[in-house]
Amino acid sequence: MKDIQDIVEGLRRSPGVLSGLVQGIPEGKLDVRRGEGFWTITEHVSHLAQVQPMLLERFQRFLKEDHPEFIPFLPAGGEDGPTTPPLLEINVALELFALYREKQLALLNGLDAAAWRKTGTHPEYEFYSLPILARHVLMHDYWHMYRIEELWLTKDAYLTKVF
Repeated sequence: MKDIQDIVEGLRRSPGVLSGLVQGIPEGKLDVRRGEGFWTITEHVSHLAQVQPMLLERFQRFLKEDHPEFIPFLPAGGEDGPTTPPLLEINVALELFALYREKQLALLNGLDAAAWRKTGTHPEYEFYSLPILARHVLMHDYWHMYRIEELWLTKDAYLTKVF
């Protein structure tokens, strides 16, 4: 359970890390599109905020259902939709992210070992469980935060191409 405690602690810290990162970026850099296929910093923060209700629902399903079956989540409208997330005002996005993270943590804090052993099915993964979902959420947070920092600071020749 030590790794689960570390994951939950990481989830607890994510809103502060994200807010501190974004607050340190000059306002003129937030909406700069660094190239075709690149999201802006505001789009990354908006996406992080907008997926939190879906993630909360997935945590709730793990706690309510014996073996939940999930479907893939396709952000920004899926395959036929827009390629960027709808924009939120940056401070609204940060507040929404923090609000939903608190709701997620209220569910996860204090769960017993039996709850953490719950499994589900997800077509993208060979195995899926509550700890995997929690770790996935944590890594998703920090992947986007890494990308935000990269978009802010990295010179064009060194930007990671993700498409």
